Amino acid sequence: MRAARQPIRAGPLRGPAASEAGARRVAEAGPRRERSAMAAGPAVLLARAVEALDVGGVADKTSLIPQDFFAELCEQIIQHLNHKIPGVNTVELCQRLQTSGIEISVGELAKITSAVSFLFSTAARNNLSTEDLVSTLGSAGSTLPKHAVQVIRHVWNEQSKSVSVSEDVGNMATVGQFVDIKWKLGVAMSSDTCRSLKYPYVTVTLKVADPSGQITDKTFEMTIPQFKNFFRQFKEMAAVLETV
Repeated sequence: MRAARQPIRAGPLRGPAASEAGARRVAEAGPRRERSAMAAGPAVLLARAVEALDVGGVADKTSLIPQDFFAELCEQIIQHLNHKIPGVNTVELCQRLQTSGIEISVGELAKITSAVSFLFSTAARNNLSTEDLVSTLGSAGSTLPKHAVQVIRHVWNEQSKSVSVSEDVGNMATVGQFVDIKWKLGVAMSSDTCRSLKYPYVTVTLKVADPSGQITDKTFEMTIPQFKNFFRQFKEMAAVLETV
């Protein structure tokens, strides 16, 4: 008679065998997670850029901007990313838009500029093709007007190869960049406390591009003694530069 054999049920691994198997699973899962994160990275960043275009009525305001103005804005953004210009002159563009009857503020145009700049820089950093960029805009449910998407497609198709954005965001400049300076000499003739004031002053306007590329004007007034001190310090800086 043959003895009946009981089926052997394998229990959980214990001891060194369990440690080895666990380490192997972790080692295999690690690269999979990394590959998944790498693949999702550009999509996530672009989704954030698209969300920025839809936040705070940015997309609604973008629909008010004519196609030729929006194309000019995108061109300036590309030039700024390529370090060909210090920044985007949103003040000047906004004045032209307002002159043509479009109700938009400098702050609203600055938000649009920042969002589009982030969109282009993200696409450049991840080497996205035109089709990938436009596809992401569509799949993310962007409410951008059709003419804006067409401009983005055209500009990126023409300029994507020339855009070079640093991988290291931490190395980006954290201070503004000087663009231009204007000044004028004025005389305060009178005031509510003095009818014959005849007080001279200097008004200075500095045009500065901040790290995000927005160009803004900083205007301030100086008394004549303050201006002389200001001028003296510039002369001292020039003298030091001569020794470099």
